[in-house]
Amino acid sequence: MASDRQTAIVTGAGSGIGRAIALGLLGAGVDVAAVDREEAWLGTLTEAAAAARPAGALQTIAADLSHPDSFARIVSGVLARFGKIDVLVNNAGVGQGAIRADQRRNPIRFWEITPEQWSRFVAVNATAPLMMARAVAPHMIERKRGRIVGVTTSLGTMIRGGYTLYGASKAAAEAAHAVMAADLAGTGVTVNVLVPGGMTDTRIIPEAEVAAREKLIRPEVMVPPLLWLISDAARDVTARRFLAVHWDATMPPAQAAEKCGAPIAWTSIGVLPIEPD
Repeated sequence: MASDRQTAIVTGAGSGIGRAIALGLLGAGVDVAAVDREEAWLGTLTEAAAAARPAGALQTIAADLSHPDSFARIVSGVLARFGKIDVLVNNAGVGQGAIRADQRRNPIRFWEITPEQWSRFVAVNATAPLMMARAVAPHMIERKRGRIVGVTTSLGTMIRGGYTLYGASKAAAEAAHAVMAADLAGTGVTVNVLVPGGMTDTRIIPEAEVAAREKLIRPEVMVPPLLWLISDAARDVTARRFLAVHWDATMPPAQAAEKCGAPIAWTSIGVLPIEPD
């Protein structure tokens, strides 16, 4: 039976940004279905949640989002446990450190990547968010309420030399979220993008990459803007991207959002195509 609490699916919830988001949502009284490929990481998340005694309930789902059969299984499992889906946080991703630990100092040039590497990055970083959204959208549309939030990356990372695998696949994901927002206009389901705003202390950045990890952005910066995005106060906010590191907690949330937000998918810097009437 569905409770009065919101239910959120968080992908890539076993570590880094996803873990911070899952714990933040649980602490705010949101029921969370935490999805990750690594069962051990989900185990440590369960331990952390139990120690914190959050108001929300936790469900863990082990799934590899590069497999097409994962999405329907995740959604059916969440509906069986919680009875509804209010929020989807598309956070799961694979970073280039998985290919080359020192890739910032030794860039992976586009002519060096293999078809298999490209396919993997596109599957996890671009296809999986779209397929997860596709799986939850009918339920949200039927209830006339839903929040889809994509975690992509900074524009600089998308176009940086040596970042074909990560940058281009995350750019595709952001463009897809922009299309989702347009397709879902008027349904009560919103789609936005939330990014940390710089290098963040997660497993995507190998230890060899940064000498002083304490200077990296903390994953927890994502929580305050996300809690606002899933609130009733943000029910009309869609097709926006927010830089979490610039969220000013001293401001009223709507003003903080205006300060750190911009149109989704770089439309503010683009020129729209000429089209016939």
